Amino acid sequence: MTDFLLELRSEEIPARMQDKAREDLARLFAAELDKAGLKAAEIVTYATPRRLALIARDLPAQTQAVSEELKGPPADAPDAAVEGFLRKAGLTRDALETREVKGRATLFAVIDKPGRATAEVLAEAIPAIIRAFPWPKSMRWGDASISTESPRWVRPLQGIIALFGDDVVPCAVAGVESGAATVGHRFHHPGVITIGSASDYVEKLRACHVIVDQNERRATIALGAKLAANMAGLTLIEDEGLVSENAGLTEWPVPLLGRFDEAFLDVPPEVIQLTARVNQKYFVCRDAGGKLANAFICTANIDAADGGERIVEGNRKVLAARLSDARFFYETDLKVLLADQAKKLEKIVFHEKLGTVADKVDRVAKLARWLAEEGIVKGADPDLAERAARLAKADLVTGMVGEFPELQGLMGGYYAAAQGEAAQVAEAIRDHYKPVGQGDDVPTAPVTVAVSLADKLDTLFSFFAWGLLPTGSKDPFALRRAALGVIQVLERTGSRLPFKAALELHGWQAVYQRVFDDHAYQQDFLHHYFSSEQLEEERFSDWFERSEDGLWTFARSEAGGRLSQILLDFFADRLKVQQREAGVRHDLIDAVFALGGEDDLVRLLARVKALQSFVGTEDGANLLAGYKRAANILKKEGYDTSATSVIPAQAGIHGAASAGGEMGSGPRGNDDAVDEPTAYDPDLAEAALVGALDVAEPAAREAIARQDFEAAMAALASLRAPIDSFFDQVTVNDADPDKRAGRLALLARVRAAVHGVADFSRIEG
Repeated sequence: MTDFLLELRSEEIPARMQDKAREDLARLFAAELDKAGLKAAEIVTYATPRRLALIARDLPAQTQAVSEELKGPPADAPDAAVEGFLRKAGLTRDALETREVKGRATLFAVIDKPGRATAEVLAEAIPAIIRAFPWPKSMRWGDASISTESPRWVRPLQGIIALFGDDVVPCAVAGVESGAATVGHRFHHPGVITIGSASDYVEKLRACHVIVDQNERRATIALGAKLAANMAGLTLIEDEGLVSENAGLTEWPVPLLGRFDEAFLDVPPEVIQLTARVNQKYFVCRDAGGKLANAFICTANIDAADGGERIVEGNRKVLAARLSDARFFYETDLKVLLADQAKKLEKIVFHEKLGTVADKVDRVAKLARWLAEEGIVKGADPDLAERAARLAKADLVTGMVGEFPELQGLMGGYYAAAQGEAAQVAEAIRDHYKPVGQGDDVPTAPVTVAVSLADKLDTLFSFFAWGLLPTGSKDPFALRRAALGVIQVLERTGSRLPFKAALELHGWQAVYQRVFDDHAYQQDFLHHYFSSEQLEEERFSDWFERSEDGLWTFARSEAGGRLSQILLDFFADRLKVQQREAGVRHDLIDAVFALGGEDDLVRLLARVKALQSFVGTEDGANLLAGYKRAANILKKEGYDTSATSVIPAQAGIHGAASAGGEMGSGPRGNDDAVDEPTAYDPDLAEAALVGALDVAEPAAREAIARQDFEAAMAALASLRAPIDSFFDQVTVNDADPDKRAGRLALLARVRAAVHGVADFSRIEG
């Protein structure tokens, strides 16, 4: 068995592309081997700024001889069909075999492929891999670039190492021929290196100041940066993404610590950190007090003779220029009141169907005030909530956020505080986007909660009202994230949002004004919510003559119910995702949502959690089994809960034979056993279940009314023993039609009692 080494050396490969390139190289190489019936014991890939490499271990010297069988057309098929098959197989007619297939003579081709030298397979594979490589961006170069058929690579290809054992695999791509030579570090060892085989590749490059293993470079940077900070009495602000990026920019990484002017610390620390990180790829540090220090750590790509002093000084000057720009933005922005900045939002389109950002701000402000005034967000001052909402998006037009969009909200908070706004307002502006992802902080300050909910709800109401819903994996307006954010805020704060009321009062504002003001949008709205047949009805004839109030009433009444249900279903799906990660079963969420009429997510979650605890107990599991047995009987008998009689599910279903063993079979497990032994008392068992229901039903209703779902479950648990006894001793499908009807009605009552808590038919198990 022999190892194979492939190195594709080029000009600089962007750091962001390197990890994906390693994956693609391994995938394409394995696919080429598979075509030839080869498989490596292991494939290892490496990437540096100047090279992409692969080592395939334990390849055989020769591929196995294989026999491939192709099924062709029937023997009596037209000549054209047979000739086409012969061309595909590369055979003549006399080389085909005839076999019987389902009583018909059919042609078969048996193609024997002899074994090949693995080196030949590799020689063909290398150009194929290069031509098929899926770089996000690539280029042509040299004289061949005048042709669209010329090879493309991320940057001009400069060298190819292809060694099978210690032998060169001959091939050529874009005029670059394979060999055993590469180069070391651009400055420390720019000369040619000859590689003997895959076994000495990594160490020979290390000797020439190239750490080819990206994971080793990452570890070197992470440890070196931490040590540099500690030696200066500082703590590194760790950043894995920045570690990876610097590893992709260097072949011999050397972390170096430098200092910048303390005067820049007047700028918000997030600005300094982003300036250092985004523009310069520098790490930053905290001092002993936990504050941002006037220090940075850059990653050099050279082991400098002076210990890196000149490198640090050069980087300090560049960072100082960047920080000067940031300070200019900050100081300039502070001179303009946020209220004046907000006026500029009228010129920014939020969405063509939803107006400007200023329109959105107006909707959010009204909704935030309503959430505070109605006590939905307890402790929130309505005036402060509205003020914060009206200023929340103002920083979008500032110079700082224009430079660093990641700072939206955060900079608004800084500016609001500096301009004398109330602390609650500044905090709400800063945090109203939160939570923006898994693990992000969830706001709890009342004013912040009001603005955060209002912003996310308006986004959901607005886009859903126009039918701009997520599809599959596409969610261009981040509506799934907005819904999860609403759920997280409500769950964390316990805010009781009447969802339908919020939609009724505020959800239509995004649609309403555009529909009323613009004829084109009136048409869009009508055709979005109503069919052509509906639009032809008389009630639409005076659409354009309606008063403003009439249009508003019409829009809400005609389409509101539909939109409300679509949104609730969407929230249910998001809730399943969120709660599944928290260990809650999705079927329990279905069981509660199926009851309908529930739009309080906090109350719904409380019910779901109580249900999860209950079904995990012995009483819960047995009650679920009893419920399903009762529900199956009622379903098979076509029992209509609104009627007093049994309606057969289909013609001819009567008596014991119709329902089988599910029908409350008595002691022998057989519904034909009408005459039971005297040791059993069906009437007593039936009476016991009636008595238990008389107690459990009102107890469960009262518990649900006071939102004590654990007590409601406990009340249902009292039905377990009477239900078990009922099914043991009572024949539901009695020969006496009155008894049969009464017992089915009793089972329907059991079903209804359980459905007061959740739809147990949705629960698995």
